[in-house]
Amino acid sequence: MDKIIITINRECGSGGRSIAYLLGEKLGLKVYDRTILDSIAEQFDMDVDKIERIKAQKANWWDDFCRFYQQFGAASHTPSTQPEATPLSVYYAEARLLRELAEQESCIIIGRAGFHIFRDNPDAIHLLIIANRQSRIARVMKKQGLTQEEAEKTIDAVDRARDTFVKTVADTSRYDARNYDFVLNVSGMEPEKVASFLVENIRLKMESGK
Repeated sequence: MDKIIITINRECGSGGRSIAYLLGEKLGLKVYDRTILDSIAEQFDMDVDKIERIKAQKANWWDDFCRFYQQFGAASHTPSTQPEATPLSVYYAEARLLRELAEQESCIIIGRAGFHIFRDNPDAIHLLIIANRQSRIARVMKKQGLTQEEAEKTIDAVDRARDTFVKTVADTSRYDARNYDFVLNVSGMEPEKVASFLVENIRLKMESGK
């Protein structure tokens, strides 16, 4: 297979992360997910959880844009200056790091608005993994040992944060099917079978020249 960048957006509890790692094993690709934030957090001198909370905030694009570039300019004259973490500045840092990684090798990127970062890259294939609410709740309850009520609150909070981040940085809904090459509802399906299905169809799409 030639150079490929696979971005995977997913609903909380859909099993998208597991599918991504199985896909990585089958295709021999590295998978980058939340751990990518470790490098970003280091830039802003704060922990990963705080970075995630910042990403979930709503932001005024213009104010955020100006603040980021004012600090960028200041930092170029005073190297010790720590940049202020805002949803947009975190996105810029993530996007820069992900592009550098993808330049070096084929890979799979989970979340991080990857579909938007690589929207014009001819080597990129974008996936959205969804599932019905009942199966998502059951999965989160089992995986995290939560009650049904706790699982529902977790799903709603995570999805709301992801929705806000994508809307802020990409000015689109993460559910807009036009952003993806494949949209899969995996309710009731085993992650292994989903990954196998994707391997076959991604190869077909690559061979057809997208």
